[in-house]
Amino acid sequence: MATAPQNPALPLFYKDLVPLNSQQHTTWKTRSTDKATWLVGVNSIPLTVEEFPQAQRNFPIIFTAGENPVPLVLMGMNEGVNVYVDEDGTVNTPVYIPAYARRYPFMLARLRPDAEELSLCIDPTSDLVGEGDEGEALFNGTEPTEATTNMLKFCENFEIAGTKTANFMAELAKHNLLMDGELNIDIGTGQPFTYRGFQMVDENKLREMRGDVLRQWNQNGMLPLIYAHLFSLDLVREIFGRQVSQGKGPQILPSA
Repeated sequence: MATAPQNPALPLFYKDLVPLNSQQHTTWKTRSTDKATWLVGVNSIPLTVEEFPQAQRNFPIIFTAGENPVPLVLMGMNEGVNVYVDEDGTVNTPVYIPAYARRYPFMLARLRPDAEELSLCIDPTSDLVGEGDEGEALFNGTEPTEATTNMLKFCENFEIAGTKTANFMAELAKHNLLMDGELNIDIGTGQPFTYRGFQMVDENKLREMRGDVLRQWNQNGMLPLIYAHLFSLDLVREIFGRQVSQGKGPQILPSA
């Protein structure tokens, strides 16, 4: 159910990554846009736990399969389908856009595998950055502009949220709360659609958790995040319905 990046060596959305520096990018600018073209055809986007309360109003929140799972929002139930973004990149419904997508084409990355520090990088293939007359300058001489420092701060906050998300996932793993997920959608044709390949919180195990653990989770804010995930799963029917209305639903095979 998760969309993989085109180049598995690079994160989702990014076609290239180069460190931002005043020597190479002195005259470069960052441009705003009302078209999220990088979201076209992307059905799932990584999410931080801090975003669960906002995201659960619009999207199902699931976890990737396999080891080291991460949270995702579903913007479509099938690969290559995003029901909230048209083919030209127009977001067709007011919804929450995850920070992972809003930081593009910037991100913090290690320039070398053994490096401890993260450097602000850009995807130079994006039309949101580059030389030209329009946009906000990235540098004033050798000094970063306010636009650059603001984006750096945004990316730093995203990394902090990523650490909190990793701690949240570690706590779920510690108590073995994740299970293989399955979502069934019956549209009355006698041929229900089943979606697998993800993980979700096991509600039966959650109900059996010790009281002291639940109290701790309630105090530190983890329990509401778990329920935000569980409640959000009811939205799969809405996502599926939007796919069908847009002509992007899975093929319904004729009955024998």
